[in-house]
Amino acid sequence: MKIIENLRQYHDQTPLALSIGMFDGVHLGHQKIINQLNEISQKKKLESGLLTFWPHPRTIFSPGDDLKLLSTLEEKSYLLGKHGVQNLFLQEFDEDFRNLTGEEFIQQILKEKLNVKHLIIGHDHTFGKNKSGDFNLLQKMAPEMGFEVEQIEAVNFGEKHISSTQIRNALSSGKIKEANQMLDYHYSIAGKVIHGKKIGRTIGYPTANIEINSLKILPKKGAYIVDVYVKNEHYKGMLSIGTNPTVFGNTLSVEVYILDFDHDIYGEEISVNFRDFLHQEIKFEGLDHLIARLDEDKLLTSNFNF
Repeated sequence: MKIIENLRQYHDQTPLALSIGMFDGVHLGHQKIINQLNEISQKKKLESGLLTFWPHPRTIFSPGDDLKLLSTLEEKSYLLGKHGVQNLFLQEFDEDFRNLTGEEFIQQILKEKLNVKHLIIGHDHTFGKNKSGDFNLLQKMAPEMGFEVEQIEAVNFGEKHISSTQIRNALSSGKIKEANQMLDYHYSIAGKVIHGKKIGRTIGYPTANIEINSLKILPKKGAYIVDVYVKNEHYKGMLSIGTNPTVFGNTLSVEVYILDFDHDIYGEEISVNFRDFLHQEIKFEGLDHLIARLDEDKLLTSNFNF
């Protein structure tokens, strides 16, 4: 997949089948759009492309929201490439771009800059200043602009449409299995192993503290069954998100105990896939109670069907 980081310097007029959106998490709803994009591009002999924005527009419009994302730009790029997108266009959501009206966006970006011949958008997609662009405007202008447009219906999970927001809500509630089903893969985090307080090693449960990208959403505080990948090797693990209240901690940390593992991995990049929720964060009466619960969690993790 080609990644075009600066749209202003893109001057290729290769005809495109294109979709537009944040595609945070590249969930099942996004995958439905991408599958149709790939099918159309093959049928019409067009290159497939996706126009996305970085940073997320909500960080511009609502900077106080402290929005956390399902995927970093690197993770999103990997997932989109994995699903067969040929071109990824990154558009900075700067002042000039955010002030384009719907009509200007269609004329200047879709037609003149990207030479779009077929456009696919999601069921609720809007664009342009004050959300002045939508499917109706696209249908109206498409014949004049020389492209076809189609809108893809949402994918449902239960009674609700799958969306990045729904998945973030599921993670924030500790509903890991629901989030994974909507994503169609296991939610993951990755980062460098850093030094912590090393309390775990004194009770027989040494943990690797993971430095997490500040943009990534973390699931609800608590304990989880996880896959751990270290130097391309797979291990079972139990991960804790919390402040270690039993030992009067007050700083949020992400720590993973890796089963059947005894190596120094400080400074190594590791990744973790969430498989199941064990329990919420607990303040135990003492270390003996903590160890007893860790023993229970270890048994559950050992017996988990990975």
